[in-house]
Amino acid sequence: MHISEGVLSAPVLITGAAFTTAAIGIGLKKMDYDRIPRVAILSSTFFVASLIHVPIGPSNVHLILNGITGVLLGFSAFPAILVALFLQAILFQFGGVTTLGVNTFNMAFPALVCFYAFGYGVKHNNSMIALGSAFGCGFFAVLLSGIMVATSLVFVGKSFVQVARLVVIAHLPVMIIEGLLTVFCVGFLRRVRPEILGG
Repeated sequence: MHISEGVLSAPVLITGAAFTTAAIGIGLKKMDYDRIPRVAILSSTFFVASLIHVPIGPSNVHLILNGITGVLLGFSAFPAILVALFLQAILFQFGGVTTLGVNTFNMAFPALVCFYAFGYGVKHNNSMIALGSAFGCGFFAVLLSGIMVATSLVFVGKSFVQVARLVVIAHLPVMIIEGLLTVFCVGFLRRVRPEILGG
């Protein structure tokens, strides 16, 4: 769901970079040394998940995994996702350096929203509530990212309205798949390492 170079206007790029810089500052401040390995693992998982992608206009469809990243990291999802997107831009030309701020915010902000919206449910003792929250986390993280990417494109001009709509519609199957993957990950962690979830 990366936005390519040369698509967004300067005000959108500057706004995205400003919001991302502020959020990364908070994320780094909240990250202690014990959490660095977890952040690194989830950053690499985010990096690998989006290597297989299908181009659609100025964006593309692929697994994102920002829901599980958000629910496990909170604000630390911002630096984790920034590093992954930077490496993708440099190594594979997915997205770009100038769009790094906007792309990071579009992926990490929904992760943070899901942390606050579903984090308590994922830790719940009732497995049905926990797994339902996990599905919602994976589903809505992708949905919100799609809406934010679409909004970024609409700010460029009316010519991108159809592309923006297509970005959201094309990710509907990904939303369901990510919801199920998040259920699997949370279910596994509840059995073997519940302390990672805070349970």
